[in-house]
Amino acid sequence: MADEEFKEPLLKKKYYQNCSGCKVEQLKELQRGLPVRELISIWIVVLCTALPISSLFPFLYFMIRDFDIAKREEDIGSFAGYVGSSFMLGRALTSVFWGIVADRYGRKPVIIIGTTTVVVFNTLFGLSTNFWMALVTRFLLGSLNGLLGPIKAYAIEIFREEYQALGLSTVSTAWGIGLIIGPALGGFLAQPAEKYPNIFSKESLFGKFPYFLPCLFISLFALGVTVASCWLPETLHMHDEDDISCDVSYNALESASKTEFKQHEGTDATAKKSLLKNWPLMSSIIVYCVFSLHDMAYTEIFSLWAVSPRKYGGLSYSTENVGEVLAISGFSLLVFQLSLYPYVERSLGPIVVARIAGALTIPLLTSYTYIAMLSGFSLSLLINCASVMKNVFCVAIITGLFILQNKAVDQHQRGAANGIAMTAMSLFKAAGPAGGGALFSWAQKRQDATFLPGNQMVFFVLNVVEAIGVLLTFKPFLAQLHDKASSDG
Repeated sequence: MADEEFKEPLLKKKYYQNCSGCKVEQLKELQRGLPVRELISIWIVVLCTALPISSLFPFLYFMIRDFDIAKREEDIGSFAGYVGSSFMLGRALTSVFWGIVADRYGRKPVIIIGTTTVVVFNTLFGLSTNFWMALVTRFLLGSLNGLLGPIKAYAIEIFREEYQALGLSTVSTAWGIGLIIGPALGGFLAQPAEKYPNIFSKESLFGKFPYFLPCLFISLFALGVTVASCWLPETLHMHDEDDISCDVSYNALESASKTEFKQHEGTDATAKKSLLKNWPLMSSIIVYCVFSLHDMAYTEIFSLWAVSPRKYGGLSYSTENVGEVLAISGFSLLVFQLSLYPYVERSLGPIVVARIAGALTIPLLTSYTYIAMLSGFSLSLLINCASVMKNVFCVAIITGLFILQNKAVDQHQRGAANGIAMTAMSLFKAAGPAGGGALFSWAQKRQDATFLPGNQMVFFVLNVVEAIGVLLTFKPFLAQLHDKASSDG
């Protein structure tokens, strides 16, 4: 009899008629099968915000050169790093603010503001006529685009529990693909008057602004996403206590509370405790930051290294060559994340997958300086294989950390928690391009050094950062919810 009293109320929950979050919960109860529409919605929103982040890297070297601000060719990498870092610096300054806005006013308004920001400021960046205009437009693009944190919270809230890991996997997949396809678009579409003279003349708009076409392409995509986002359902619960559409008994509320507590057991009452004291959250954020620093520095360095001359240890690739490599990596990443990653994650767990991926990254990056000694088909084959593997490892790590972060908090703190993660990560990612560009420029000036000459030093430093990230995934540093629950119990 006691069991019947406990089970029956679980079929009924307290819903509020005018609460969009409650409507989403009701739809989730009726939902059957894979939520394809929701997955696609999240995928295109994240892709929209990820594309402009790294789309400039294949042509940034040439853009800085055309601005004629660098006195020496070796200094171009440093100025490129400043422009690359300005986006992340802007995002670091405002991510917590956007997370708080998302917790107070909803996920949807922040998403729409973020996609609109891409439309405006990414377009203006493509029209930059000098270094300072490029720097400011990138900074504003990062400052006003705060949707990545809230979209991770949204991915947890829009899906039933059995699909939440898939939702976060969709975020990291779209993010990873955006960071690859973005540079591919930049590589293929930059300087169109030189690459496609039969289509674009030097007197046309795209001839006068050789880096506008890839920015315009991404901005038009963002415009379509902005319009489509108006139909996204809001997942945040905003209740008016006087407006209840379905009343339940005290037992039902007590049962629902018990169920909710079990889902978040080990969070140590996040509603009453500061997020900064939530060690499962904070430890995963710190590890996330270290890997983000590595990945952003790698993203900038790879493109600079690929287009730099052979005499400096580069590949002498054109922006189109870089675009081809990154396009292949993006397609392979999509296949891996949708087919292999869910199986591997269920079998090994997100942390073990991250450790393995991080450890394998180190010998992979060490091989890059030796790959640069090749030419022709062997160079093309190996650099494509290496790029695919590197990006697969990167997304496998980030997905696992996304899962840990969003499971460590309740809904009413999830936006702020992701805002903190985005702020910390953005600070590290802001240091990535600037540090990577400066490191790359310094390495090019020491081609004849005895210890780690030229680009060997670049990839050695990247490996040191990756090794630190791998070490931080072990206990006692990285805490998980069940670890904390066990210690509390």
